[in-house]
Amino acid sequence: MAKYMLIMRGTDESMAKMMETPFEEMLETMGRFNEEMIRAGVLVAAEGLDDPSQGVVVDYSGETPVVTDGPYGETKELFGGFWLLDVASKEEAVEWARRAPAIQGSKCEIRRVPGIEEFPQDNEWIVKERAWRERTGQL
Repeated sequence: MAKYMLIMRGTDESMAKMMETPFEEMLETMGRFNEEMIRAGVLVAAEGLDDPSQGVVVDYSGETPVVTDGPYGETKELFGGFWLLDVASKEEAVEWARRAPAIQGSKCEIRRVPGIEEFPQDNEWIVKERAWRERTGQL
């Protein structure tokens, strides 16, 4: 098994379409999809994000990080939320993404999440992280 993150990306237009959908309808649609993944035993986590205008951006382009309000400079593709799945393969992650209830114009990026066991186990920081994960029940 491997973990994959399905990252939902929307455009200004698809986000506007989503906002036209009644909130209860959106909750039911997402809830049914999440329930399907829970029954299949593949869902690890899932979160949606607040409106991009409520966020801030920390830009590291210069010598000193600059903090600005609101979304990125250009909002062609906004990160709207994610699902974290534990599946057998990238192909299985793709199949789940194909079934996701997405608004037309949105995209879903799929990225593998490397496990801690893939890093050098004798590195002091990996040893500390492994101990933290064990203490918090994540291993």
